[in-house]
Amino acid sequence: MLLAFWPGFALADQAFYPAKSGNADAPMLTVYSSLDEPLARPMIRGFQEANPDVAVKYEDMLTGDIYDRIVRETDAGKKTADFAFSSAMDLQVKLSNDGYAQVSNLPMSAPWPKWANWRNTAYALTFEPAVFVYHKPSFAHEPVPSSRAEFVDYLKRKGNDVHGRIGTYDIERSGVGFLFMARDQEQFGDIWSVIGAMGAAGVKLYSTSSAILERVADGRFVLGYNILGSYAADWASRYPDVGIVLPKDYTVVMSRIGLVPQASAEPELGRRYLTFFMSREGQTIMARELQIPAVSPEVAGENTANTLQELLGAQLRPVPVSPGLMVYLDQVKRARLIAHWNEVLRTQ
Repeated sequence: MLLAFWPGFALADQAFYPAKSGNADAPMLTVYSSLDEPLARPMIRGFQEANPDVAVKYEDMLTGDIYDRIVRETDAGKKTADFAFSSAMDLQVKLSNDGYAQVSNLPMSAPWPKWANWRNTAYALTFEPAVFVYHKPSFAHEPVPSSRAEFVDYLKRKGNDVHGRIGTYDIERSGVGFLFMARDQEQFGDIWSVIGAMGAAGVKLYSTSSAILERVADGRFVLGYNILGSYAADWASRYPDVGIVLPKDYTVVMSRIGLVPQASAEPELGRRYLTFFMSREGQTIMARELQIPAVSPEVAGENTANTLQELLGAQLRPVPVSPGLMVYLDQVKRARLIAHWNEVLRTQ
């Protein structure tokens, strides 16, 4: 019976939040999400306070699994999630483009930034820059690199002193790492000199942000390249030796995308959750409690797209929510980029 009073009890990768009204037969919103369930709790709590007669089943899974499961369930004629939230921008846009997501005409659809709204179907809900992270004590007597050219210069100058103490994503195993690398190639003509310099510096590759940030925090690493800013900010708030730089030559910005699947069991509940996510209240919860920068033009202050754009302007390069993202799913192009990456790293 304790479960009825617990805010969310976990079943494998699922968490269930009973309706606040106490109605055991309340309608249930099903969410598939790549955001860790503990991080999602403030958003679910806020939604249920506004919708006390809705229960929530939250399924925390990998980005590829979200895509595969929605496609598999829909193709089998079954019902699927009512809301899908994922950092795999390419896969979310593919769901929309291939007919697996439905149009959601919402109060915030028109004022939402154009780059963040694909046909009122897939919405970018966060604004997360790729940053340099650094170990502050290691830079007590010299400036921190603040552009890719300065980063390369630093690696060449320091040589053996920093060998094996640089980290970045393994683009073969990290979806966001691959996205950032692909955008780098589009934005920066000399990107392979950066990869080459990292290879010569004995760069270490990881599939998760936390593996890199943990090593920067304790000083094993001096720098991390192209790290997802929301995770970096969370670590910097808890570990004072972690510093963050938004590269001044350009800063790629990715977003987590929300949509209502075509085969949703409760599409109106999915739209209600998406509406809350896009509302001033939902976006404020994201910026303040989840520490993930909000997209909404209605929300200002720390951790918002508004403030970042005021401060940095054209330096920020958001990845638009559009079919152009699906180029990253082209297996031939993907394999070619990964092969070149591995070759440049290896031959230094």
